[in-house]
Amino acid sequence: VYIIQVTDGSHEWTVRHRYSDFYDLHEKLVAEKKIDKNLLPPKKIIGKNSRSLVEKREKDLEVYLQTLLAAFPGVAPSVLAHFLHFHLYEINGITAALAEELFEKGEQLLGAGEVFAIGPLQLYAVTEQLQQGKPTCASGDAKTDLGHILDFTCRLKYLKVSGTEGPFGTSNIQEQLLPFDLSIFKSLHQVEISHCGARYIRGLVASKPTLATMSVRFSATSMKEVLVPEASEFDEWEPEGTALEGPVTAVIPTWQALTTLDLSHNSISEIDESVKLIPKIEFLDLSHNGVLVVDNLQHLYNLVHLDLSYNKLSSLEGVHTKLGNIKTLNLAGNLLESLSGLHKLYSLVNLDLRDNRIEQMEEVRSIGSLPCLEHVALLNNPLSIIPDYRTKVLAQFGERASEVCLDSTATTEKELDTVEVLKAIQKAKEVKSKLNNPEKKIIEDSRLSATPCVRPSGSPPSVAPTSASLPQPILSNQGILGDE
Repeated sequence: VYIIQVTDGSHEWTVRHRYSDFYDLHEKLVAEKKIDKNLLPPKKIIGKNSRSLVEKREKDLEVYLQTLLAAFPGVAPSVLAHFLHFHLYEINGITAALAEELFEKGEQLLGAGEVFAIGPLQLYAVTEQLQQGKPTCASGDAKTDLGHILDFTCRLKYLKVSGTEGPFGTSNIQEQLLPFDLSIFKSLHQVEISHCGARYIRGLVASKPTLATMSVRFSATSMKEVLVPEASEFDEWEPEGTALEGPVTAVIPTWQALTTLDLSHNSISEIDESVKLIPKIEFLDLSHNGVLVVDNLQHLYNLVHLDLSYNKLSSLEGVHTKLGNIKTLNLAGNLLESLSGLHKLYSLVNLDLRDNRIEQMEEVRSIGSLPCLEHVALLNNPLSIIPDYRTKVLAQFGERASEVCLDSTATTEKELDTVEVLKAIQKAKEVKSKLNNPEKKIIEDSRLSATPCVRPSGSPPSVAPTSASLPQPILSNQGILGDE
């Protein structure tokens, strides 16, 4: 097997071929392009595996390929381009192959309404071709005309752009570092982007009027990179339609059709002010990032589903002021010890708190009074290993215990019976507290009215001895609580 290293500017790649592949290539070029049939080094039988012959043949085959490329300085014949994998790594070859594919299948793909998958390298090649201003069909083959790509992208609704984590194929090409322009897509309703460099993507904002669903994963370091890439050009900016206060150097149009945004699995550390540009968002996924604080979400009046799982959140204070209409909230995999900020999320139906640092059962009381809460997950918290964990958690929901599904497991009748016992004990505690405190006040008040006295400032008040004739129910409650 001969390893061919091809260089095109800064891009390099390798191709592996046997001598028989060279022979087949040569036969086709002789037939199609009338090249000299003696140009290929001859086939030898005797001693074909000797080292000296192999080395000589390597040099001769390199000269052969160089001669072919020199003979076709403009556009290499398709058979030669394919032999050298131009269709995978070289700009003209990539666009020609894509154009031919869309010439044959484009209408079928558009008619089926399927997601069209394309790589960053292909988009980079198309972008470069358009910038060069060359004829759209340099090869002379109508099937490879760039117009087929532009016609297709103009009408496509569902796009998926997936790069590679390391070098692409056998090349040195890093797809996440390639710039490309998405403004050729005029009708996008949905776009998925992964393993690309968000800072190198241009033209995505051209889809603002139509784009309803967007996913950008393993690509961004901030929300601004995706939602308002032009922000770096201006000192101050505001979204279109807001009352302007103070100096503003730019008014940015909003993503008026966007309702679903997935920015999970990125390196985002803050929820920045770019969320002002997505006022119609209903579903927002920021999981698997490095977000430290829940901020700026008060601008999203339509937000009902929020995923902040596997971030670095340690506090939820004031969250209810930013998530007024939230129904589903995923906070799994954070650093939370307290749930105090959740007590006023009255619309909340689903809450995931797995894999946090919640230790105290009292924290669950913050969510126990939420009227719509139906599904709660608390596994893999310190409190989830205490005895009777499930029933003690369910007891925090009072009369609604039977309506709550804990850790994806329906509540059993036995658990509800235990909950009722725990509720009775809790009620007894409350009765004792209510009865004890008023009686103490009455006794003190009667003493004060019977024997007025003046004592030096700062001296402790006199406390009357507890009456021996307390009502029997209080003694009964004390007995229950003492046994506990």
